[in-house]
Amino acid sequence: MDIKSYLAESKKLIDGCLERLLPPEDEAPATIHKAMRYSVFAGGKRVRPILVLASGESMGGDREALLHLGAAVEMMHTYSLIHDDLPALDNDDLRRGNPTCHKVFGEAMAILAGDSLMTRCYQVLAELPKIQDSVKVRIVSEIAAATGTINGMIGGQVVDLESEGMPINSEILEYIHHSKTGALLTACVRCGALAAGANPEELQRLSDFGSKIGLVFQIVDDILDITSSSEMLGKTAGKDEKVKKATYPALYGIEASRKMALDLASSALKSIDNFGEGANALRSLAQFIVSRTA
Repeated sequence: MDIKSYLAESKKLIDGCLERLLPPEDEAPATIHKAMRYSVFAGGKRVRPILVLASGESMGGDREALLHLGAAVEMMHTYSLIHDDLPALDNDDLRRGNPTCHKVFGEAMAILAGDSLMTRCYQVLAELPKIQDSVKVRIVSEIAAATGTINGMIGGQVVDLESEGMPINSEILEYIHHSKTGALLTACVRCGALAAGANPEELQRLSDFGSKIGLVFQIVDDILDITSSSEMLGKTAGKDEKVKKATYPALYGIEASRKMALDLASSALKSIDNFGEGANALRSLAQFIVSRTA
């Protein structure tokens, strides 16, 4: 599979769906809708919604439903980025190569833009087309858990903040990475499969794939923060080391971290080795995630 073409085509479809699902800029109150759209359309690879799409289509899922689901997840992800960049958290001026939301619209509007994207996410999930209500409820529960305080994104962010400048160990590090980043990435794979009607065995295999590839994503992020530039990353490079964040390179070194990422990616691929050609997009995404340079 030509992964570059697949990513470009999928991103175009997802962006079109986001364009339709987000309130227009001139919808009152206009300022909040401009702020929401500014951050959503500031760039980004759309890895999370593309994982939704690839997972669901590997099970023969409906593309329209999967695009709506992926767009909702991207809203949730963008909310987390807006809030993560705020002065009270990571205090960053650059995101996706552009000034962060609070730098353009002010802190108050940035907080509200993040809140609005989260609530819009849940509205879109509740209105997913061609999906049974019982499945919608399960998907909402999955996304809420993945972004919550117990083994979810917010819980991971809390421990990440509390661990800055502190001695770290493998247990804390793995908790932060699995929770802050990995939980939502795993939920993307699981929810795409749920929307497509995956059976319990298929769902378990895809969950294992998602969990491992989610950790790979964050390990690579840790490495790139050291080895890449702000221009390449679209965000401020070198911040993890500066504030002494808990990262894989900080604990294990860069080369050992690279090997861990490669080993995890290989193990993730074994989880879906019996899925046939329908899962080729997922396989290519795993290779892309472990080898990405930005």
